[in-house]
Amino acid sequence: MSALQWLATGSGSLTLARVKAAFITAPCPADGIQFGDLPQPQPRAGEALVRVRAVSVNPIDTYIRAGMVKMNLPSPFIIGCDLAGVVEAVGAECKRFQVGDRVWCSNQGQFGRQGSFAEFACVEERWLNATPAGVRDEDAAAIALVGITAHLGLFAKARLQAGETVFVNGGAGGVGSMVVQLAKAAGARVVATAGSDERVAKARSFGADLALNHRTQDVAAAVKEFAPAGVNVFWETQREPDFDRAVPLLAPRGRFVLMAGREARPVFPVGPFYVKDCSLHGFAMFNATPDEQRVCAADLNRWLAEGKVRANIDRVLPLAEAAQAHRLQEESTLQKSGALAGKLVLKP
Repeated sequence: MSALQWLATGSGSLTLARVKAAFITAPCPADGIQFGDLPQPQPRAGEALVRVRAVSVNPIDTYIRAGMVKMNLPSPFIIGCDLAGVVEAVGAECKRFQVGDRVWCSNQGQFGRQGSFAEFACVEERWLNATPAGVRDEDAAAIALVGITAHLGLFAKARLQAGETVFVNGGAGGVGSMVVQLAKAAGARVVATAGSDERVAKARSFGADLALNHRTQDVAAAVKEFAPAGVNVFWETQREPDFDRAVPLLAPRGRFVLMAGREARPVFPVGPFYVKDCSLHGFAMFNATPDEQRVCAADLNRWLAEGKVRANIDRVLPLAEAAQAHRLQEESTLQKSGALAGKLVLKP
């Protein structure tokens, strides 16, 4: 069936086709996510209609759905930030993409925009990126938010240079594994930690030069041996940073990157930090403009095509299991269950 097909009713009137979607009508627990029919969206000027082939789950999706992050949501509200698929139709003023193009994007489901967890999604063309030939839709969806986040933090914020040393606290998860890979692609040395031997091996498989089990190894001693002058960039993926442990590992003029922990109020060792001319860089990727994100996407696409970056997918589920996917994400992020070691991808 064409994306723009109208279906005739028995009375002779016309009604728009309907599509399957995962949605909510108000902020709610994961069990409140509904999966059912909604009217098929139609592209307005500047929008492309995308036939969705894969989506992925991010912690921010669960925060928005639960009302932990306050945003103006339409009702019903289709959940989800990331997608990959094929352009099915374009509205007026679309110039970058045409019908049949494969695309991926993030930053949907925020600031009044409908989300990605549906068979079709209307996306402003400015958010879309081409999917490289040979890259699966599942992989494109899985790297969307986490890849852009890693790129923004390493290059726009920390100004990483080839030959520098990056420490990733949590190098086997969604964002952390991308930080490892992007830092390596840029010519940096990488130290990563994880909470089990299995995840340490996973971080190493993504390119970490030194991977450590923070539960069983002396991380500080190992880092000082590997980088006697200290690390140039410390990337914190955890929601409760331990600055007393981290700051001594920073090199002079080291950069500390924060992108999680909305409610965290940790102790901060001001003296040891500023006397080394260190800097602190906090950011949220959804504040980045489409142009800023497009710079990230260009590098990500090139490295995906070259095999220097690969998606870290924990499992693939049907879109109908969106509620279960949100439960798993919350257990992993908020309850630190260890339920996930990578991204959750769903397919319509």
